[in-house]
Amino acid sequence: MAEPQNYKNHAMNVPLFHYVLLPILIVNFVLSLYHLWRDPVLLSLWNTVMAFAFILTAFFARVFALKAQDRLIRLEERIRMREVLPSDLHPRINDFTPGQLVALRFASDAELPALAASVLSGNIQKREDIKKLITQWRADHCRV
Repeated sequence: MAEPQNYKNHAMNVPLFHYVLLPILIVNFVLSLYHLWRDPVLLSLWNTVMAFAFILTAFFARVFALKAQDRLIRLEERIRMREVLPSDLHPRINDFTPGQLVALRFASDAELPALAASVLSGNIQKREDIKKLITQWRADHCRV
C-alpha cells in the first residue's frame, strides 16, 4: 500500500515523461548540435531546429495539461468552499488567487475554514507556504 500523501511526497512525477521522454529529447538535441557543429549544412541545421521543436512540444504539452488541471481545481475548490466555509467567508471566495486555490485543495474539510481565513487576511500568499501549514492532508491522486 502506498504511503499517505503529504507535503513531502505530493509532487506528481511521471517516470516515462520525466526519466525517459525528456532525456531522449535532450540527448537528441545535443547530438543534433554536435552534428551541426561537425557538418554545418542545411539538413543539420534543420535537424537541430526539429530537435528543439520536439523539446518545446513536450514542454508545452505538460504546461497546457497543468493549466487545464489548475482551472478545474479552481472550479472544484470554489464549489467545495461554498459547502465548507462559514457563510461570512462566501463573499470572499473569489478573492483567492489561482495558486492559493490549488494549494488549499490539499486541506481537509475540517482544516479549510481556518486556513482559508488566514490566507484571506493576507498572512499567507505563496502556494508552498499554504501547503506547509496543512496538517490534515487531503490526498489528490487524480492529477496530471
